[in-house]
Amino acid sequence: MTTLVWFRDDLRIADHPALAAGCEDPEGIVALYLLDEESEGIRPLGGAARWWLHESLTRLSAVLAERGIPLILRRGTAAQVVPQVVAESGAGRVLWNRRYGAERHHDAELKQRLRADGVEAHSFRGGLLFEPGQITTRTGDLYRVYSPFWRACLAAPAPAKPLPEPAHGQAAAAQPASDDLADWELRRGAARWCGEIAGRWDVGEAAAVAQLRSFLRDRAATYEAKRDTPSIDAGSGLSPYLRWGEISPRTVWHVALESGANVGKFLSELGWREFAAHTAFAHSDLHLRGLDRRFDAFPWREEQDYAEDLTAWQRGQTGFPLVDAGMQELWRTGIMHNRVRMVVASFLTKNLLIDWRVGEAWFWDTLVDADAASNPFNWQWVAGCGVDSAPYFRVFNPSTQLAKFDPERRYADQWAPESLLHPEIVDLRATRVRALAGYDVVRHAPPA
Repeated sequence: MTTLVWFRDDLRIADHPALAAGCEDPEGIVALYLLDEESEGIRPLGGAARWWLHESLTRLSAVLAERGIPLILRRGTAAQVVPQVVAESGAGRVLWNRRYGAERHHDAELKQRLRADGVEAHSFRGGLLFEPGQITTRTGDLYRVYSPFWRACLAAPAPAKPLPEPAHGQAAAAQPASDDLADWELRRGAARWCGEIAGRWDVGEAAAVAQLRSFLRDRAATYEAKRDTPSIDAGSGLSPYLRWGEISPRTVWHVALESGANVGKFLSELGWREFAAHTAFAHSDLHLRGLDRRFDAFPWREEQDYAEDLTAWQRGQTGFPLVDAGMQELWRTGIMHNRVRMVVASFLTKNLLIDWRVGEAWFWDTLVDADAASNPFNWQWVAGCGVDSAPYFRVFNPSTQLAKFDPERRYADQWAPESLLHPEIVDLRATRVRALAGYDVVRHAPPA
């Protein structure tokens, strides 16, 4: 029977369980990418993410074309489009790799509908090392603290070896019509800043594999010692490739371990990504509500009172060099150093007293690695309303952080050399006191 392979956040051909299974079909496959920004609970992509998606689909389409398989592009809701493509192609089964946010509810309903119509439907693990139900506490609950979560992951059976690229596979005889990618205008929203983004990134599966091997060869040995220094290229640079599934976490895991490098700390960051995804599995509205419901009572400033401060933060004109450098790096390249992400997020929520959801939305629009789980999860961690036991003590002083992690101002001068020309928009000491007073309100609020 003809098999429909539905690509989602897994824009690769290696270690793609759904594609591997589909390529076993002697009658061939139909490869579909569906841009669904209409189904309930599905969050429309931000501008930088849309730019990356355009580039990634271009490369995936070329790789599949080399195998004689066209990539069919469609837009709309999965509930409408997938059955429509099944009917057009005569597919007898539909295969996809699982996602774990709001999409999983739509996937479950679609799977039930397809099977009721006599169409086989199967999903596979493709985006995580461990299934959310696999890593639980002794009482069967999801973990709320990272360290025991990661220990449980390390104690679990190791993730299976990644699958190779399919050795064979062919296009089905009946190929439905495809949208033209250019008509989607995915790069239009990034026109404000994508000139430097395009120069910063090489997109696609081959680039992802090259990035991993480069990191393991050149930077893994010093990763733990240098990863907090923003002026040094010490990180893996893999976050957007993982977000778009151009490389699988299983591939990263096994290639890293087989490299012989000291990768324990690096893999624990992969574990943090897992932790975010497992949390989002239970809370698909993670970008809308804090996990600690007491924060519903937090005295955030009103929009009319913070508009100028927010603009200064977004443009990197706060007068604090590390904050301004981070925001300029983000605007110009679609990425920001991890240490600096924490600093700018703390500055927005603690010193400017602006709701974390405002900052999360800005990152969602400007990050090429904006992930539906990791982005709100990390913002909640900094704000103190997420998986955290002591938010009261974590206020990242941007001046102290600059002195500690960028003492020669190499990073600050690279991205925001004019920062000191801008007056400091807040008094750090006074606003820290104000933030802690707000936390006292939360601490005494009754559980929601």
